[in-house]
Amino acid sequence: MGDIIHLLPDSVANQIAAGEVIQRPASVIKELVENAVDAEARRIDVVVVDAGKTSIQVTDDGKGMSETDARLAFERHATSKIRQASDLFALSTMGFRGEALASIAAVAQVELRTRQKEAEIGTSVSIAASKVVGQEPVACPSGSSFIVKNLFFNIPARRKFLKSNQTELSNILQEFERVALVHPDVAFSLTHNDSTMLTLMPSSLRQRIVNIFGRKLNEQLLSVEVETTLVKLSGFVAKPDSARKKGAHQYFFVNGRYMKHPYFHKAVMEAFDQLIPAGEQISYFLYFEVDPANIDVNIHPTKTEIKFENELAIWQIIIAAIKEALGRFNAVPTIDFDTEGRPEIPLFEENKLDVERPVTQINPDFNPFKSQTPSYERKTESDRYAPSNWEDLYPESSQTSGSFDHYVSVPDEAPQEGLYDNMADFSDKSTQHYQYKGRYIMTAVKSGLMIIDQQRAHIRVLFDRFLEQINARQMASQGLLFPEMIHLSPSESVVIEHLQDELHALGFDLQSLGGGAYSLNAIPSGTEGLHAETLIRNIIDTAMDKGSGIGDEINNRMALALARNVSIVPGQVLSNDEMEALVDSLFACQTPNFTPDGKVIITILEQENIERLFR
Repeated sequence: MGDIIHLLPDSVANQIAAGEVIQRPASVIKELVENAVDAEARRIDVVVVDAGKTSIQVTDDGKGMSETDARLAFERHATSKIRQASDLFALSTMGFRGEALASIAAVAQVELRTRQKEAEIGTSVSIAASKVVGQEPVACPSGSSFIVKNLFFNIPARRKFLKSNQTELSNILQEFERVALVHPDVAFSLTHNDSTMLTLMPSSLRQRIVNIFGRKLNEQLLSVEVETTLVKLSGFVAKPDSARKKGAHQYFFVNGRYMKHPYFHKAVMEAFDQLIPAGEQISYFLYFEVDPANIDVNIHPTKTEIKFENELAIWQIIIAAIKEALGRFNAVPTIDFDTEGRPEIPLFEENKLDVERPVTQINPDFNPFKSQTPSYERKTESDRYAPSNWEDLYPESSQTSGSFDHYVSVPDEAPQEGLYDNMADFSDKSTQHYQYKGRYIMTAVKSGLMIIDQQRAHIRVLFDRFLEQINARQMASQGLLFPEMIHLSPSESVVIEHLQDELHALGFDLQSLGGGAYSLNAIPSGTEGLHAETLIRNIIDTAMDKGSGIGDEINNRMALALARNVSIVPGQVLSNDEMEALVDSLFACQTPNFTPDGKVIITILEQENIERLFR
């Protein structure tokens, strides 16, 4: 048997490496922008066409490359960042693996124009599928300009699995924001299809955050600053009252590099324990400065997973720093007594006590075991305080007094195995109902006593009704007397532009004013009590999480919000006719047992269990 092991060609090896490094157009922009930052660029411009599927151009005013370096940069494992293995533990640059440009050139058509500042003429290099097409001198500005065209043109399967332009553009914005947030001293711009989406000038860190995510966030940020021998922690956390279920901006950076760290995320949430509702998230922008020897970034090609040598100690530092920030800015809720206009309460002085003490009258002949009334004639506690003519005050009650046939019916057969196994049991319910504490409707059915949560039942009924109207595009719109202003981040603006038709069908009138500002002129009828901006942001967050095909999710969310807004409240008294109409409407629903969000509406107290209570 002959030899079967052989070396793969460089083009094949580069394509394999590209599968990990270059996953989508956003990966290309991440690698090229990070290289521009490493080249000490002060301005970086990104231009994409068709969400990067057609072309991506990244231009910077950094150091540039010589003629030899421009050609060598596309070779695998060619890098200027490290020279020996020990350099991995003293990294000060974003890139170091030497795989990015080789991986990009393996799956796209790349053209590089670069010139060093001291050189009179630059170099142009063209590569397609890891093959050099041409190299020649060219006149160009100092710095580098990469043009990447037809990404994955030689890997049809990978190109076929790219998402919609909206999804890919959202991913591009996320990668772009991550780099921009950690380099506020660098100017950035992003243009998509000849439309400028983001322009960021050099500024402070707080101003950079505000420029990306909107001015409203500025009011919510609390600064965090602590320095220890292990780590220097700085940045911002949001106030507890800004917590939200989805869409919180959460960023960790270590030594200028974005990272994902679930363990440290738990530390942040631990610091907000008991301050925000369960299940909600808080925004934070935290920057770590750690000795490079104490971390390992060479875990995954994307370099977003980082190992720390002293994770437990840093966990404690994070919690202490955030709690200190919350306390320093009085962000923790406190009991604030209003002392204005309060009565003057004199201090207690025992020597000056001159108050007449009350005198208690005692009957020494009283004996609780002696009574003038025979035991068989003694009145009950209720009889003692009830008037003798109470029947005249409640004629309806006197007519039904002593007869419980209206409320309880004895089952003709053995009770069913369970409530949800025999829905026909509901058809034999009583027409008389009893409301308990303004929250529950109680009625007799064949198998026992049925208890219904009246608010949840009403939500179930209204949800089905609103959902039918929304799907039929029959939602009415209510104009606002004073339009509301909504500020969205660039990534949120991309999503909202693709949702305009669906929002209009729901009854929203949202007009773009440019720069991420929107004017809300109308809302769906029935949502007057809801916070419209929160509802819109929830819709955006759902779209960002699920990508395309979110129509049903948005409709369900909208119908549920409307149902909760107009449903009856706990404690609302209902007449028997109203309870009967609600119960009949509930049983007409396809799923009467649960609310749209999965809460129980109906429970049955079985007849045999009731009888067991009286044995």
